[in-house]
Amino acid sequence: MDVLLLIIGFVCMLIGILGSFLPVLPGPSISWVGIALLYLTKAIPANYWVLSITFVIVLIITVLDYTIPAQGTKRFGGSKYGIWGTNIGLIVGILAPIPFGFLIGPFLGALIGELLFDSKNHGRALKAASGSFIGFLASTFIQFLICVLYLILFVHLVWQYKTQLF
Repeated sequence: MDVLLLIIGFVCMLIGILGSFLPVLPGPSISWVGIALLYLTKAIPANYWVLSITFVIVLIITVLDYTIPAQGTKRFGGSKYGIWGTNIGLIVGILAPIPFGFLIGPFLGALIGELLFDSKNHGRALKAASGSFIGFLASTFIQFLICVLYLILFVHLVWQYKTQLF
């Protein structure tokens, strides 16, 4: 049973890393499930501190995932219209059946929102939309970093308890 939990946990870690790039999959959450599965084995004693801290990090990253693109829009001079456009574009981009909709959606949403706010200032609208895209890239990088750190923790625990696991 331990080996099965170990395999499923490792698969969760790999899917989590993939999910850090695809907004449809909650990457850090899936990686956390991989760590939790590892602690469910009989060989590794449960460490509720590690599970709690990593879970809180997942919650924070999940909230930031939805706020960073909007903050990027704001930082690059976007108005509330651009911020709302970014959020709406992110949701539409995820749900739209187009390739890379999760990238295009926030950018176009911010651009359209800013053009609705001030239709004459195309440069400002493009700058705010670029801020949305940069915010999305920053959010993706943070998620990837967390998933890789969780994978390192997973491998460290497996290595530490390898004699009990195998």
